[in-house]
Amino acid sequence: MIIFVGRSNVGKSTLIYQLTGKKVRRGKRPGVTRKPVEVEWRGRKVVDMPGFGFMSGLPEEVQERVKDEIVRFIEENAKKIELAVLVVDGKSASEIIERWEKRGEIPIDVEFYSFLQELGIPTIVAVNKVDKIKNLERTLGFLAEKMGIKPEEREEVMIPISAKFGTNIDRLRTEIIKRVEGSQRTSRTT
Repeated sequence: MIIFVGRSNVGKSTLIYQLTGKKVRRGKRPGVTRKPVEVEWRGRKVVDMPGFGFMSGLPEEVQERVKDEIVRFIEENAKKIELAVLVVDGKSASEIIERWEKRGEIPIDVEFYSFLQELGIPTIVAVNKVDKIKNLERTLGFLAEKMGIKPEEREEVMIPISAKFGTNIDRLRTEIIKRVEGSQRTSRTT
């Protein structure tokens, strides 16, 4: 099983379509999808997880419940998850992380990366919307530092992409295939 996780409106569904050619059902506005959506790709389940964080028009308690359900799903399926793709909005991630840190809180993207690592789930960080980033190298360096990704690991852990325009999708697809085909975890579907 390959899961795609990230904040609301970061491009998870668009990215899955670019990678697999399969459309994923989504809500009519960002943050509305509340249940995992599965598609089949290369003999594996690809799961589009609901976005976490701010969800337009939903009360905070509903947002927290969705986040709890995402965490529970990942914890319950951790042994079956061969790979997580954490999709981050490269254009706004730095600003959001700094804003959370100023409030003395752990930024949700950083927290989620740590959570996946604690569960031992191999993770690729897909830094999306590179077409809107002014200084890509600075942004990647900042995100890697905040997530605790070592400089020597950054090249294969963080992949800058544009799901909308297809930038670096082949590179991401190649890395995903390499990782899952070399995986010791068994979650192939029959």
